[in-house]
Amino acid sequence: MLAKQLLSRSNEILNPTETEIALFEPKKDEEHRIGHYYVGLIVSEKLNEVPTGMDYIEINKSYITTRGNISNLGELHLNLLNWAVEEGYQRDLDSYIIETYHLMGEGDEEVQIYIPIQA
Repeated sequence: MLAKQLLSRSNEILNPTETEIALFEPKKDEEHRIGHYYVGLIVSEKLNEVPTGMDYIEINKSYITTRGNISNLGELHLNLLNWAVEEGYQRDLDSYIIETYHLMGEGDEEVQIYIPIQA
């Protein structure tokens, strides 16, 4: 729903790329059932003017990442989280999880997942 709203207004965004992005609040524990998130487009240059009702967000954090077919989204997340534990990375639960979406042709779409870690 939000992505459709964003795409219907994408002509208002200066310097957009084709890459859609989503930022998700990490689940802090089992009781954390409602969070907030953003959908957007990556832009190629810093914006000085932001369309009404939209936000401009710059991210400068440390992440671990993986990429694969969007139909395997849950498995990709789980494998990346398991790998992080095995490698000794500590998650940063105060920073957004990021996903970027990439059309691959023939209707296929890949997702790149970025899990924030403590530097």
